[in-house]
Amino acid sequence: MQNVYTVAQVNTYIKNMFMQDYLLQKVNVQGEVSNCKYHSSGHIYFTLKDKKGTLSCVMFAGNRKNMDFTLTEGQQVIVEGSIDIYERDGKYQLYARKIKKDGAGALFEQFERLKQELLERGLFAKEYKQTIPRYIRTLGVVTASTGAAIRDIINITRRRNPYVQIILYPAIVQGDAAAPSIVQGIRALEQMGVDVMIVGRGGGSLEDLWAFNTEMVAQAVFDCSVPIISAVGHETDTTIIDYVSDLRAPTPSAAAELAVYDVNALMEQLAGTKEQLTMLMDRRLRMFKMQTEQKKQLLNSLSPMAKVREKKYQCIRSEELLEEAFWKILDRKKYQLQIQIERLSGLSPLQKLQQGYSYVVGSEGKNVRSISQVIPEDMLEIYMTDGKIVTKVDSTIPLQY
Repeated sequence: MQNVYTVAQVNTYIKNMFMQDYLLQKVNVQGEVSNCKYHSSGHIYFTLKDKKGTLSCVMFAGNRKNMDFTLTEGQQVIVEGSIDIYERDGKYQLYARKIKKDGAGALFEQFERLKQELLERGLFAKEYKQTIPRYIRTLGVVTASTGAAIRDIINITRRRNPYVQIILYPAIVQGDAAAPSIVQGIRALEQMGVDVMIVGRGGGSLEDLWAFNTEMVAQAVFDCSVPIISAVGHETDTTIIDYVSDLRAPTPSAAAELAVYDVNALMEQLAGTKEQLTMLMDRRLRMFKMQTEQKKQLLNSLSPMAKVREKKYQCIRSEELLEEAFWKILDRKKYQLQIQIERLSGLSPLQKLQQGYSYVVGSEGKNVRSISQVIPEDMLEIYMTDGKIVTKVDSTIPLQY
């Protein structure tokens, strides 16, 4: 029976063969960079390619100190390193120690030429950029019907505003047929009258994203009357339509957030505004009520009935004061009369008569107070307390002092 080996034994054997080959331990490989990814650990994973093949490469974080530029898609480079096998996957790759530029790759040169041409034609000018509407009802999306991009857009749109209608044009986003398909999608959604449009796809290599670097797609984006948000690849990916579109989003998810206003935030804002308006309205109503009450009081004070009531009150008060003054005068007069009565009472003849005096009246009815007022034979009337005496004067005798 032939010997049977494990997968690990075979991979180890091949690894030893690679290590024993001096040529593979220090090799310089020329090619175009593709599928370049910077890992969070600091390692760089990329592919070198030419017209006939590809080679997987990795540069560990410790070797990056020798690099003075950022590795990007389409660059033509020379990589110095060693060829070795990764035993776990049974996959051989180039472990880069140094990387230096070797001129721009064909696609990168083509990208730069078109970018410069469109810039000179004014397709990137800010004055042609349309404003993205804040509140929309319909969202048009030009992308593949399957893939993470459309799923992310749908999920974020439903979370932010489930009332927004998403209209998808299932475009081809990779390959030779991609550019015409994208252009057709933009024009179809424009005719439908969507409020805003997202054009893009998920990440990929420069070749995968190339449809979005074509002149026909750039011109379609520029000519579109509907505002367009470009969302091609990852945040580090840049395409021609990013410069032409009205707004660039780093990812399809970010594009959905830019296009669709968060209805929950809007409702909170409206609730806050409603509360503020209610407070202002209550304050104004209280102020108007106070002003109305003041004017009511003023009107009442100026009304004819108020004047009548005031005059009536004044009359009543005057009557009370007059009556009070009358009784005071009456009391004073009564008091004065009483004094006069007392005085007159002391001077009354009757009072005198009661005290033992009498009152003498001559023939002419005058009071006789002196003997000089009478002569003999004059008739006199002498009034007493119980009557009068009629007598004749016989003679008069003066008093001797």
